[in-house]
Amino acid sequence: MKTRKNLFIALEGIDGSGKSTQTKLLTEQLTAQGHKVYSTFEPTNNQIGKLIRDILRGNTKADHRVIAGLFVADRLDHLLNEEYGIVKKLEEGYTVIMDRYLFSSYAYQGAHMDIDWVIQANAMSAQILRPDVNIFIDVSPEVSMHRVHTNRENVELFETLDGLKLVRSKYMEAFEKLKDVEYVFSVDGNRTPGLIAQDIWQKVQSMLGQ
Repeated sequence: MKTRKNLFIALEGIDGSGKSTQTKLLTEQLTAQGHKVYSTFEPTNNQIGKLIRDILRGNTKADHRVIAGLFVADRLDHLLNEEYGIVKKLEEGYTVIMDRYLFSSYAYQGAHMDIDWVIQANAMSAQILRPDVNIFIDVSPEVSMHRVHTNRENVELFETLDGLKLVRSKYMEAFEKLKDVEYVFSVDGNRTPGLIAQDIWQKVQSMLGQ
């Protein structure tokens, strides 16, 4: 039973869905309301996360099974680190907003290997901490590709139209598999950032009892 007043919120979506923008907007709104907010992202900027980013950018080669394992390690450190760990931040009263968490692994690694294996590999992280809500910004892969190519200099490993279609389908598969243990709130990500932010803010306010 949840007893704390602060929330653990994970923002999810395929590349180009606007997660980073919505993380920033939600952080600003909660801070303005007087909440202590810690916003973060995965892969992290720590040693394991930097290695993952190198692989995703094509600077380092690695098998998809290795990538999945690195995400497991990066996530456990992100949760449990004595200095910046999410568990510690929640205990200190922060509302934590994560740009990607468990479902990103299920969708992205599950696109290249058995999704049940990926879910099991992340079982320890899920047992330690599940989000109070997973907010899925659902954008069409076509809109996503347009945004990615408009706003980015470098396109990463999964950022092809077929790749993003597959990843979105894996998100849906994971949501169905875990519907009894994970709370997912989906918003239409094909709209303007302001409209998306309104829907997210309404949901978060209702969860905070405001």
